[in-house]
Amino acid sequence: MHKVLIVMHDTVHNDYYRMNKVEFEILPTIGQYVYNTDGIVYQVEEITNFAGYVSSKGAVALVVVHPVENQLPVNDLYGLKIEEDLDD
Repeated sequence: MHKVLIVMHDTVHNDYYRMNKVEFEILPTIGQYVYNTDGIVYQVEEITNFAGYVSSKGAVALVVVHPVENQLPVNDLYGLKIEEDLDD
């Protein structure tokens, strides 16, 4: 598992802020959609790996995302409830 820090790109204010730390079995790619635990779909803008950094406690990469516009079809594809559909 790859532990990463999700960073939001606020395009309105051209600013970045930390969202949360998550784990991926496979790192996402630029342009890929990510369904976050807040129920919002985000698109990956950038991925920055920390060269040679391996830690059981810390993140090994930054994944920069921005929210997807509500009217895009990808929002309709993910009508999931995390507790019911994804958690064991």
